[in-house]
Amino acid sequence: MKSWTIKHLVFVAVLLSPFAHATDHSIDIQPDNLYPQVELDTSMGKIVVELDRSRAPLTVDNFLTYVATGHYNNTLFHRVIADFVVQGGGLDLTQQERPTAAPIINESGNGLSNLIGTIAMARENAPHTATSQFYFNIADNKKLDPSSRRWGYAVFGEVVAGMDVLAAMSIVPSEFNNTLGWADFPVKDIVLKQATLLPRE
Repeated sequence: MKSWTIKHLVFVAVLLSPFAHATDHSIDIQPDNLYPQVELDTSMGKIVVELDRSRAPLTVDNFLTYVATGHYNNTLFHRVIADFVVQGGGLDLTQQERPTAAPIINESGNGLSNLIGTIAMARENAPHTATSQFYFNIADNKKLDPSSRRWGYAVFGEVVAGMDVLAAMSIVPSEFNNTLGWADFPVKDIVLKQATLLPRE
């Protein structure tokens, strides 16, 4: 029997994804743009990220599909840790997890590092479990990069505007959310009101 390669796994993941049946005309993710930009309009200000499709094509396409389908609109940033990360992309305004597409292949070995100002995919302990949740590095977090013994967390872009907004987010008061069983949950909601793929420059 032929062994499964990464290429085969990617193909299967795409087929199983709820996004797989979207036509080229139903969503726009600028597939031929290597460095698309997305504006995140939050309750604390605006953030603009430039994504790197040349290094993380699967991750960028996945993120942009969530953007184009409105998945991130009216969601919460649910994890804030000063000098570490700000994380969001999974919970609606009632703290319910939104449905996601199939997990994607981990692209953490792409040469991009979890340095301050970068955006990366959150995941469970298993390496290929990222779906919609993402995080911003508020410090240099090289411990989240891959090593010879373990998978890392896939970086797929960087902040080009709004680092002051992220810095302010990272120091808001937080608490343990008993309902979700999650730590570092903001006491006051930080809302991602809308995520928009910006026109090409």
